[in-house]
This record gives sequence, structure tokens and C-alpha cells, in this order.
Amino acid sequence: MAAASPAAAIRAKALALGFDAVGFAAADLAPIARARLREFLAAGQHSAMGWLAERAEARSHPQSLWPQARSVVCLGLSYAPAEPPLATLALPGRGNISVYARHRDYHDLLKGRLKHLAQFIASRFGAGVKVFVDTAPVLEKPLAAQAGLGWPGKHTNLVSRRHGSWLFLGEVYTTLEIPPDPPHADRCGRCTRCLAACPTNAFPAPYRLDATRCISYLTIEHPGPIPHEFRAAIGNRIYGCDDCLAVCPWNRFAATTREARLRARPDLIAADLAELAALGEAAFRARFAGSPIKRIGRNRFVRNVLIAIGNAWDLSLLPAVSHLLGDPDPVVAEAAAWAERRLRAGGTDDHTHRERQPRPLVDAGDCAQSTYRL
Repeated sequence: MAAASPAAAIRAKALALGFDAVGFAAADLAPIARARLREFLAAGQHSAMGWLAERAEARSHPQSLWPQARSVVCLGLSYAPAEPPLATLALPGRGNISVYARHRDYHDLLKGRLKHLAQFIASRFGAGVKVFVDTAPVLEKPLAAQAGLGWPGKHTNLVSRRHGSWLFLGEVYTTLEIPPDPPHADRCGRCTRCLAACPTNAFPAPYRLDATRCISYLTIEHPGPIPHEFRAAIGNRIYGCDDCLAVCPWNRFAATTREARLRARPDLIAADLAELAALGEAAFRARFAGSPIKRIGRNRFVRNVLIAIGNAWDLSLLPAVSHLLGDPDPVVAEAAAWAERRLRAGGTDDHTHRERQPRPLVDAGDCAQSTYRL
């Protein structure tokens, strides 16, 4: 009986380790992916994420990160939620946390499995290997698209026919020459649901994201006071935003994640805002131990909670705000003062009230095959 090819053996091992999607790409990026990164950076749409610009060359050329690499094994792990991802948005007094952060930090889980797969490749084929999650300068979404795991949606995230918009990505770079899989066709068609869903109009065009307007950026990466023009639109989103992902019609094919450690913690599905506002440094670290939320720190998180309280229009939340008016962190104190004004004014504030101009929706049936894009 003929031995399995390297690609077949690696794919079988990856699936046995619990990955949901596997594909192979050359250790190179298509010119359009490099061009889009340059345009994004030149427009300043990365804002305070200076690390994107600092290692742009490594991101643009996988072999500049590791010259010996010849192939990339691209892996996907589904984190599709069991609960409706946007249900909490309708609950005043509760905070909405992005689906990806409602459970254990996926970096640890993903990296452990990637290391097991890399060890298999090294021992079976004598090849050099390196593993990467999204903490390394890797353009993982274009690579995953080249490897056939899905296609870049108009919301700039990967979309899979089987897993919708709910895939964590990781890579094994290897010196092994593996024939690349064909890229997946773009199946967004005329659908613009993800663009229309964005509360802050962060998409200047399909396949283009202005991170300076993105709620995920503003609540996670942005270090200072959140600009007033976006505060009302943030609503009760206290860590990240799933709106553009959640409305994708391809999600109807996504089964709930099989990984128990990626199931939502009950206390992170609809967390009580007053309780979260009371968290001190030690309590914050204890509550979010093992969670990606921990990395933004107590001050930035409480800032987000106060924005959500200001949008709740619930005077019973005033006591949760009052004790933070004199917080040692000036960003927290400013957010508390803003929230207090909002609550006392009944949810209106000349500096924050902005009407979002909705984009036209099209029917989900318009999500037909169209031209492939990176």
C-alpha cells in the first residue's frame, strides 16, 4: 500500500488534533495582498497600531520572516457560538463582549495544537518548522485564502462555506515543499450585509476597513479616551464588536464549535455593567484570568464599561458611575463624567449623538459566486 503524501498525512493529523480546516499555500503572498497592506498603512487607517507598520516588510513577505520557509500549513479552528451573538445588544444594563473573548484565550489553545502538528511534520518528514498565531507578523487571512480555507469577505475577515465568519487561524511554516491548494472563489456576490451592519461606518468600501472607526479597535487597541463621535454608536459593546461577522449569511452553515474550551462562560455572555464598573485592579485580573480581555487592563476595560453605562439611559446606574468620577486614571475619570452627564440628560448629549447613515441591505440570496479577491 502506497504511503500517504505529505499533504494527506499532515491534513489527517491536523484534523485528528481537532482543527476544523486545513490548507496549504506557498510561502509567498499575492501582490494584491501586499498592495492592500501598503494602502491601509499609507492611509493611516491602522491608527495607534504602530506594530503593523513597524513590521510591514515581514508581513508582506513570509520568507523575510523565515527565509528557509517553502510552504505554509494554514489551520482553522471554529469558535462558532451556541448562543445568538448579538442578543445582548438589546439588554440595557448588560455588557456585550465579542464572541471570541467569551471563553479562554484562544492563543494558548491554538498554539498548543500547532506545536503538536509541527512536531509531527518535523519527525515524519525531517523538515524545519515554525508556528505562528496572530501575535506574529503574518498576514494570516490572505494566506488562509490562498490555501483555500475561505475567502476574504467584504468585512475583511475570512469567510468559510462550512464555518461562516467564525474561524481562528494559525500557521505552521515549513521547509517542506507541499503543493498548494487552490484558492477559494469569492462568494460574497452582491451582499453588503456586513457593511450595512457596522454601527460606526468603518468600511469606506467593500474589502476596506478603517480601523480608526472600528469598535473592536476603539474598545481594545485604542489607548486613550474614545472619541466622542463614536460613543453613542458603541452602545453596550464593552470588548470588541461582532456585528459585521454575525450578519453574514454564510453563518447559517456553521455548526457550534466542538471545542468545549471555546464555549462561552455564562458570566461573559451578558455581564452586569454595575458589577464590572466596580472592579479594581486585583478583582479585574482575577475575573479575567485566562481570558483575552485581561490584556487590555482594568483601566481600559472600565472605560468601555462606563461608555456602555452612559448609553443605558438607566438612572439606577448612577451609583456605579459616581465612585469613578475621582478615579486615579484620568481616562476612566473622564468616561465616568461623560456617563454621568448622559444618564442625567436622559441619554442625549450634543457631543455624542450622531445618526448613522445606514447602507442599503441586499437579500441573502445575492451571496452568489463572484470574482476571487485576496
